[in-house]
Amino acid sequence: MPESPEPSSTPGSPLDAATPSPVPALLRGSLLLLAFLVLQLVLFWSLLGSPASSRFLPAPGRRNTTWPNGAVDAGACEAGLVYVYDLPPEFNHDLVDDCESLWPWYSFCPYLTNGGFGEAAATLPVFFNVTRNVSLHSWYNTDQFQLEVIVHRRLLSHRCRTTDPSQASAFYVPFYVGLDVGSHLWGDNSTAADRDRAGLRLLRWLQNQTSFQRSGGWDHFITLGRITWDFRRYGDDGWGTNFVVLPGMTNVTRLAIEADTLDPMDVGVPYPTGFHPRAAADVRAWQRHVLSRRRSKLFGFAGAPRSGFRGDFRGVLLEECEDAGSERCRAVDCRGTRCTDNGAAVLELFLDSRFCLQPRGDSFTRRSMFDCMVAGAVPVLFWRRTAYDQYRWYLPPGPRGDRGEWSVFIDRRALRAGNVSVRDVLEGISERRARRMQERVVEMIPRLVYASPSSDGLGDGMEDALDVALGGVLERMRRRRGSIVPREGQSHLHPEGPFVARRVDVESTAAAPHSDGKNGSAAASGRGAAGKNQDPPASSHIKTALPEASASIRKTLQKSLN
Repeated sequence: MPESPEPSSTPGSPLDAATPSPVPALLRGSLLLLAFLVLQLVLFWSLLGSPASSRFLPAPGRRNTTWPNGAVDAGACEAGLVYVYDLPPEFNHDLVDDCESLWPWYSFCPYLTNGGFGEAAATLPVFFNVTRNVSLHSWYNTDQFQLEVIVHRRLLSHRCRTTDPSQASAFYVPFYVGLDVGSHLWGDNSTAADRDRAGLRLLRWLQNQTSFQRSGGWDHFITLGRITWDFRRYGDDGWGTNFVVLPGMTNVTRLAIEADTLDPMDVGVPYPTGFHPRAAADVRAWQRHVLSRRRSKLFGFAGAPRSGFRGDFRGVLLEECEDAGSERCRAVDCRGTRCTDNGAAVLELFLDSRFCLQPRGDSFTRRSMFDCMVAGAVPVLFWRRTAYDQYRWYLPPGPRGDRGEWSVFIDRRALRAGNVSVRDVLEGISERRARRMQERVVEMIPRLVYASPSSDGLGDGMEDALDVALGGVLERMRRRRGSIVPREGQSHLHPEGPFVARRVDVESTAAAPHSDGKNGSAAASGRGAAGKNQDPPASSHIKTALPEASASIRKTLQKSLN
């Protein structure tokens, strides 16, 4: 039988060569794929830990209410420990992640980097000539509405934070309600239900927590990153959300950048400025810098005229500046977003001015007042409620404040009538007295700024704005515990059932319906005289019965919570 013909072969390929096995190729492919996945995982974790990432808190899958916070210094926390609720991400994380949609005019994402501090000044050339490397690393381009983010991040690493709720004297609710309502205030199709939805969901969640059920919220506190009027809507036709007036919020202490002075549950805390020092040494370096500066202007003003407002007082102040002449006064026109996008322009103005004019904004206070004081300039006020009745934990109140210890007060009506002028009043202050006032302002700087969370405070016994707020909150909780008389067989520290605070008369807290649409603040107008500066005794606003006037409001709102 004839042999089969030999197969033809390709030149250079011996007939007896072994056929390549597919196993090594599969192994190499698997190893490459595994290496690629490991690299992606490393990059992902690095992104989460990056300080420039907007994800400044642990990712939702990793968050845990029991993760260790280090040993607690009992001596440093004699006033009590704070428990930070681990809320569902929709109330904080998701809002940060959706930063592109929070504001209709520009992206909020740059302002949410660095844990709410915003972009570091060291990366922004406009700041170089202003700070001249003095504490440059402590400066950021911070948005005025970031209090909720800043406080939350700081409390997560605070030395007096406990992860055991049974050991806590106070409970912090990290709901970014200001960011949430701000995203709905100017939407074309936004409704009252849209503005209220997240707050109602938060209160449903909170009322299922054992700690809240036990006290009715009297040992809980929250931050409001916008002025209190944005959270006090009565009915469906007004401005903002109704979050503050919901029954579940009745006993909760509220730290707000601007408070209702007639509501004992509201506490005014400073607006965030761009100065976030890491240590007491940074503060002292800045204090020496602002005290040693040669200030070429007698006074300065940052703002813009508002032609749409009847009797616009800012226009009056711009005329005062113009009348004083460029050698005595300089103004920065804040129309558009110049002062929002470039905090350096305002800082430079106040560093060059001995006094700074501070009219009311959309509400009685502006962030500008705190920018002014951090720059070492003496504020000139025209409404007593701008500061004297507002920030009782931070600024000298009443007679000490309005008699010139740290500020100048000018009657706006006399100024409008032409009976006085800003220039004459300020030039009438002696050099020696002006220096004492400036030194007093500079002395208060640490209490007006929010320190970097990386250091957990300034150290050396120096308190920042959060230290002051937390101390006040813990003292308030201590007084409340002492004011609540337990029933027979009931724990003294943990009274059974909710306690309801004295509500403020609805008419006395009504706010104006709208703002100019730039900073989202609703002006409070037509209000009565401010109340006392000091906190009333705790027993005066912890009650077991509702006033008759507010019972109907509670009944109506309670339906939406159930």
